[in-house]
Amino acid sequence: MPVVIVAVAVVIAIIVLIVLFKMIWRVAEPNEALIISGLGARSKPVNGLDSLGFKIVTGKGTMVMPGFQVARRLRLDIRSATLEVHCVTQQGIPVQVKGVVIYKVGDDLVSIANASRRFLDQQKSMDGAIHELFTGHLRSIIGGLTVEDLILNRERLTSETRLSAADEMSKLGLVVDSLQIQEIEDATGYISNLGRPHAAAVASSARIAEAERDREATEREQEAARQNAAVIRDTEIKKAEYEGQVKQAEQQAKQDVILKETRNAELEAERTEKLLESQIRKPADARAYERVKLAQAEREERVAHAQAAATETQLKAQREAEATRLLGEAQAEAIRNKGLAEADAIKARAQALSENTEAVIAQQLAERWPEIVEAGAGVFGNVDNMVVLNGAEGVEDMLTKALTLGGAGLGLARSLLSGAAGGPSAKDRPVQSENGATPSLAGPAKANDTPQA
Repeated sequence: MPVVIVAVAVVIAIIVLIVLFKMIWRVAEPNEALIISGLGARSKPVNGLDSLGFKIVTGKGTMVMPGFQVARRLRLDIRSATLEVHCVTQQGIPVQVKGVVIYKVGDDLVSIANASRRFLDQQKSMDGAIHELFTGHLRSIIGGLTVEDLILNRERLTSETRLSAADEMSKLGLVVDSLQIQEIEDATGYISNLGRPHAAAVASSARIAEAERDREATEREQEAARQNAAVIRDTEIKKAEYEGQVKQAEQQAKQDVILKETRNAELEAERTEKLLESQIRKPADARAYERVKLAQAEREERVAHAQAAATETQLKAQREAEATRLLGEAQAEAIRNKGLAEADAIKARAQALSENTEAVIAQQLAERWPEIVEAGAGVFGNVDNMVVLNGAEGVEDMLTKALTLGGAGLGLARSLLSGAAGGPSAKDRPVQSENGATPSLAGPAKANDTPQA
């Protein structure tokens, strides 16, 4: 615990010492001087002089006791003051001179002491004091000079002014770095008139020189233009020759390329032609020749087939015509024989009817008996169950009644009877055939004959 207290006390003491040191220690900047006055502020004797009664410090630091001593700063940097003087020359000509003085506090301790006694609290008034000092000296010096001296020898004016003000500037603790006369003006125009003859001569010489220079420049420009034209001409000629050579080389190269391409095209055409000849034309000619021969063979074969077919068709037509003719003759002969046979049968039937009518009718009924029975049996077509009594007699009676009641069978029998009584029936009437024969229907009924009711 005591150690901590000691450490804190040490730190506080150090901080207090630092604060006190900053309060009492003053440092002079390179462009200023510290003027310390008060208790114990004494400087060493300078150039045999006793102490100045204050302390001057430049470029270093020093200790200042607060409450007992005071430290103030004197600027040592450069200053400038403008000058504007209205005065009269030795010739009585009024002029106005404008200039500038660049000055500063001297670097030695005497100059710093003199400046601090006069300007330490009034440093801003230095410019006014310098202006009044130098304007007075300029008026006195310009009054002993002519306008020509002012214009031609400004260095004399500045040097005499600096020499005349040197003692006063030393007493003020100031030194002049530079004095420049910037402008000299006069209201009467003396300076401008003074320079006119010389200006005219200078202007004449200038015009002459300018004309000479223009002539020389023109000649040189013309010579340069001729040289440039010659160079341009030579350049254009060389350029044209080069372009001609280039074009000729390009044309030659193009011709070589065209010849090579033409030769390559010819070789390619020959190769293509040979390839076509070997791979396409000859196989195509062979296939065409083969197709021609095949077509000729097919055409000859078709001609032979056509001729054979025509011959066969002609022979077939002839055979069919002959067969048709023979068939027609056979049919005609058959029809004629049939007609003659039917006519003979009708004639025989008519004769038999005339001699024995009942026998003929009985014969016709016998021939048509199946049809008569079939027509009578149609009566029982819608009967599902039928019971016959009395055995065979019952069947006979039933069939008799069926024939009696059946319209078709009765009609057929009546037509037969009427035919027998009045002559030949409708079936027995003669019919005109295709070939003009008249067949008879008196014979037995055939499968394609249709019975008449």
